[in-house]
Amino acid sequence: MSWNASPDAPDAAPAPERATSAGDQDEELQQFALALIASRQNVSPKRLGEPGPTPAQLEAMFRAAAAAPDHGELVPWRFVIVPREKRSLLAEVFAGALIDRDAAATAEQVAAARAKAYRAPLLMLAVARLGPADPDIAPAERLVSLGAAIQNLLLAAHAAGLGTGLTSGQALRSPRMHALFGLAAGEEPVCFVNVGTVTKRKPARLRPDPKDFVREL
Repeated sequence: MSWNASPDAPDAAPAPERATSAGDQDEELQQFALALIASRQNVSPKRLGEPGPTPAQLEAMFRAAAAAPDHGELVPWRFVIVPREKRSLLAEVFAGALIDRDAAATAEQVAAARAKAYRAPLLMLAVARLGPADPDIAPAERLVSLGAAIQNLLLAAHAAGLGTGLTSGQALRSPRMHALFGLAAGEEPVCFVNVGTVTKRKPARLRPDPKDFVREL
């Protein structure tokens, strides 16, 4: 895996200019944060190439994840990186999970399943810890914490000029997947996080308008 990312990549969010006062600085920081959030896109792993994040960028991404809301301070989630030398193991799990579901799967379909393991420069599994805990925080709250951690991680990658995409699928429910990642009782694989340099950008999707999803009691 390559860990060399250009700090001036074309899709990097613009850095705020130096402010002349605390008030100006707060306003510019707010505008920067809003622009960063609004400009982030989900990118297909097929469109994520080298270079991936540098070690420093990856560290910043995980520190951003650690800032997620966490009722009870359980850290009810974790990330498991799949290094290049282990991608073949994941490829066989994708293939085996497909054959388990569909014994009539064609050779082309099995090959396509295997290929999913080799796309983005950085690939990791997001895992939710939903088993018994002290304090006993509801699983729904723990999933919210994981979602916030993932979003923070994605935004940190976007700020570094990198592209990201979340992928899931039926293979996540396979016992093969649980075994490969050594998931304990109460742990659930939620999605894969793919990170790399965007090789082809798609048009920005239309965002829902707040009036369509906000109501007063």
